[in-house]
Formats: sequence, structure tokens, C-alpha cells
Amino acid sequence: MRRLSLWFKAHPMAGDAHIAVAIALFELPLIAAMASGWHTAILILVGIGLTAPLVIRRRNPLLSAYLVLAAGAVQLFTHGEGSDDTPDLRLRVADMALGISLYTLVAYVGRRQAALYAVGLAIGTGAWAFWRFSGMEPLIMVTFAAIIFALCWVLGEFAGARRAYHVEVERRLALLETERDHQARIAVGEERARIARELHDVVAHAVSVMVVQSEGAAYAVRTDPDMAEQAIRTVAQTGRDALTELRRLLGVLRSDAAETGRAPQPGAQSISELAERVRAVGVPVVLELTGELDDLPAGVGLGVYRIVQEALTNTIKHAGPGASAAVRVKRDGDQVELDITDRGRGAKRGLASGGNGLIGMRERAHVFGGSLEAGPLPTGGWRVHAVLPVTAA
Repeated sequence: MRRLSLWFKAHPMAGDAHIAVAIALFELPLIAAMASGWHTAILILVGIGLTAPLVIRRRNPLLSAYLVLAAGAVQLFTHGEGSDDTPDLRLRVADMALGISLYTLVAYVGRRQAALYAVGLAIGTGAWAFWRFSGMEPLIMVTFAAIIFALCWVLGEFAGARRAYHVEVERRLALLETERDHQARIAVGEERARIARELHDVVAHAVSVMVVQSEGAAYAVRTDPDMAEQAIRTVAQTGRDALTELRRLLGVLRSDAAETGRAPQPGAQSISELAERVRAVGVPVVLELTGELDDLPAGVGLGVYRIVQEALTNTIKHAGPGASAAVRVKRDGDQVELDITDRGRGAKRGLASGGNGLIGMRERAHVFGGSLEAGPLPTGGWRVHAVLPVTAA
């Protein structure tokens, strides 16, 4: 049944044709009662004029309504009171088309056009009632017609309001689909920005370690071959680790990313390995981890790791020879506090690197509702201090 209803909604002329045919079927007894002659021909023509326009009442409501009204005017002048051998033609079943047309104009066109049509109906109905009836009958017939037309108007208002509601719902659904697509594009942009920050952290750290180790190996290759060999191994291992992370990050951009295995994200538990790599470069690192860091949310753990990584990368790049670093990560209840300091000559490292590293660290802290401060120490060196709430994440 629902499928049939949807089919009629998609093909309105088919449903309207059924209405016209149904009214025509009720007209058959009247036509059969008429004797052959020109009266029968006029009866049939007027019947067709009243019912046939209903087929296009939703495709072209105004044309349909005024064709029906014109047929009603012809009926007014050609149909009269019956006699012994002819039926009464002052009122016929096909006159229902007048009310249907009024309903259609109210529902599909608007009140203004429907009101103009109603004026025509009122004039025609008054002329019909006082011309074709006598005594008290005209008042009765006018009252009866007014009730019928008022009912058609009310039904048209109801159908028009329901139709307008469905149109508004469909418009809002289309707007929601557009907004959803827009949000999807924003999400893609945010994901790409996140990947860009990840790539900056990975590449900056790995390249800094590899450059320092390569320079050290070049100096030690003749005087201390064992140290040079160790430095080259560190370069190779750092390169392999960087490639692993780069493959994971770039895999997100591939269309088949869902089918591609991804390496686990680094977290707070990986800070010890990070400190070991920095020590291998030649920068002493004092690491102090306090509190339960292994059960941090994945996002917070990754943020902690990246902030420490970027801070140590800046130490390698800008602190100068003889520098050392101290990393303290402490979880106290629902927040994680990071404090990374170094002792070196570099003071304007944020400006020297274009500030991207500091911006990235601040963004990571702000994403989780935390804060980050970075700047030179009064006694020399650099300090990065961040607080990340765990519950907000």
C-alpha cells in the first residue's frame, strides 16, 4: 500500500485521472436517462469540461480551475429543470469539480488566487440559485453551496500547510546534508593540519639527531673509529624510526588507510626511549617520571610525548655545545605537568626556527584544555613548562 501511495505521489496526473474517471462513472446513469439529441451532446460536453481538467489540476492548477469554471458557466445557461421525459439538470455529480478546483488552488497556489476564484464561484452560485430555483430554495441552495465551498477551502488550507511543512523538512534535510559535507571537509582539514604537526615533530627531531651524529662521526672517524661507528648506527636507527612514523602518518592520507596496518602511537611510556636517543647524540638528559603515566588517555600521552620531543629537538638544534637537559613529567591527580629545561647558550630558538615548534607545542596543550609557557631562563638556557588536564581529554 505504501509503495502504491509513493507511486501516486511521484505521478500526480495518474491519481488525478482516477478522480476524474470516478466522477465520470457517477455521471453515466444521468447520461443513460437522457434521450438522444442535442441535449445529450451538451450534457456530455459539459461533463467532459467539468471532469477532464481535473487530470492536470496539480500540474497546472490555475488553467484547470478556470476551465472547470468555464464549463460551470456553460452549465448555468444550458442546464435547467427537468420534465417528465428528462431528468433535473440543475445540479449534477460533475459539479464536485468546482469544489475540488477551489481546494487545489488553496493547497497548491495560494490564498490570493483562491480568493479570486471563490469570488467567481460566489457570483456563479448566486446566479444559478436565484435563476434556477424559486421561493426559499435559492437561500437553501446558496447556504448549501457555501458550506461545501468553505469545507473545500479548509481542507485546502490543511493540505497546503502539510505540504509546506514537508517542503520545509526536505529543505532542512538538504541543508543538513550540505552542512554535514561542510563539517566533513573541515574535519579533513583539521586532520591534515594534525598530520602536518606530526610530520614536523618527527622530521625535525630525526633530522636534528642525524645531523649532529653525522657531524660527530665525521670528526671521530680517524681518532675514535668505535665512537664513529656508534654514531653511524644511531643515525641509521633514527632514520628507520623516522621512516616508520612517516609511513604511519602518510598512510592516513591514502584512500585505503582503513585497510593499512598502523604502528601504535607513541605515548608517555616512550619518553624513556626518546631520552636515550638524545643521550646517544651527546646531550645528557636527566629524566624524572612521577605518577601513573602508563594509563593516560592515548591523546594526552601522545601530546606529552610530542611536547617533550619538540623541546629536546630544540635543545639539540639551538642550545649549543656542552648543553644538558632535564625532563620532569609528573602526574598529580587529574593533570600532567611537564617541565623541560636545558643549560645552553641559545635563547632565541623559537625565532630561529620560525616559531613552528613552539606553536605546535602550544596547540597540543590547548587541544586538551591545558597551558604551555616557553622562554629563556634568567641564568641562561631555556624552559618549557606545560600542564595538561587528564579529565578534560
